[in-house]
Amino acid sequence: MPADLAVIGLGHLGLPLAQAAVAAGIETVGYDSGPATAAATGPAGVTSPTGTTATSTDSTLTAAEIRRMSAAGFRITDNPAELGRVRTAVICAPTQLGADRALDLSAVGDAGRTLAARLRPHTTVILESAAHPGVTEDYLRPILESGSGLRAGRDFHLAYSPSRLDPGNRTHGIANTPKVIGGLTPACTESAHAFYARLTEKVVRARGLREAETVQLLETNYRHVNIALMNEMAVLCHDLGVDLWDVIRCAETKPYGFQAFRPGPGVGGRSVPLDPNYLPHTTRTPGHPLRMVGLAQEINARMPQYVIQRSATLLNEHGKSARGARVLLLGVTYKPDLADQEGSPAREIASRLLDLGALVSYHDPYVAGWRVRDRPVPRAESLYEAAANADLTILLQHHRTYDLQGLAVKAQLLLDTRGASPAGAAHRL
Repeated sequence: MPADLAVIGLGHLGLPLAQAAVAAGIETVGYDSGPATAAATGPAGVTSPTGTTATSTDSTLTAAEIRRMSAAGFRITDNPAELGRVRTAVICAPTQLGADRALDLSAVGDAGRTLAARLRPHTTVILESAAHPGVTEDYLRPILESGSGLRAGRDFHLAYSPSRLDPGNRTHGIANTPKVIGGLTPACTESAHAFYARLTEKVVRARGLREAETVQLLETNYRHVNIALMNEMAVLCHDLGVDLWDVIRCAETKPYGFQAFRPGPGVGGRSVPLDPNYLPHTTRTPGHPLRMVGLAQEINARMPQYVIQRSATLLNEHGKSARGARVLLLGVTYKPDLADQEGSPAREIASRLLDLGALVSYHDPYVAGWRVRDRPVPRAESLYEAAANADLTILLQHHRTYDLQGLAVKAQLLLDTRGASPAGAAHRL
């Protein structure tokens, strides 16, 4: 049966979008191909009406939520023919930084080619994947036009909308978070506006594609730059003997001109800072690089090593060496109360501890098994017992289930990299 909407790519962006569309009464089909078909549909695995089984463990939705979506008419498919029967297609393919620090757009290209072969006139195509300015027009548009024989802006609508999903946020979801959209032409913008107006309370029109794409760039870099500032402040305040967490508590009472960010062992998440030095030549601005973004990346990348230095110092102060020390890592996901490990600094910290000869174990209520360097890391089943037996316990992620007051009593040494423990109960970053 035809659907109003096809969501192409059922990862951390696509599946929540599909959920919002289904909740809004939009007939929706989810498309993904290969072994990752219907990815991010819950750790238990969900079999779609097409027989596809999903088994991803880093979903923001539960298996029960997927079943409710299916009951409401949501279909998962790996049949590309279904893409030729929709009025709107949203591409949510994953994009990540490659080894050369350039954005890998291969999944977007694959999605575009699959869609182009079935693209019909008057369809609205929207890209939501993270992208640098120019991707929609200079990269995706030629793929769609050459594969379909249609012309963007004349035969079909083309737009970009930066995703503003915040996994685990119980206050702001798709429905009450303003959606930014920008089209190739004014008509494209209006068509995308009409679609998103069915999902969210407010839609904000950007001037065009590149303005909408640059919104994503600004918002992501804003987060990374401000976290880098707080990470530098954390190191400074430790050297000065100043309680940074109390400084933040006081500073955030200012009703204007200040937004509180907090330091941590690194910056996780799927949104990556984009340095113009690594953008395609046609997108660069020679002589005007975002130097602060590059510096922020350097600062944030140093935080795992700083955690190691603090850990070794604490052990030494208590007459112990890092070599042979039993170290328990608490929380290995990138965000509290989620299973997603994308970009989490925990793996690098564990790897560096292993290099020092430490005996590393972990506890995380959301991660049943964890591997570092392709080797399994022992999982602590009894949290308090493991903390009592460990020479050092390091809190990397503050899940709500962790009683830090109780852990501080049980642990021989507790290093809190999140500032979540009560003052004086643990050593803070």
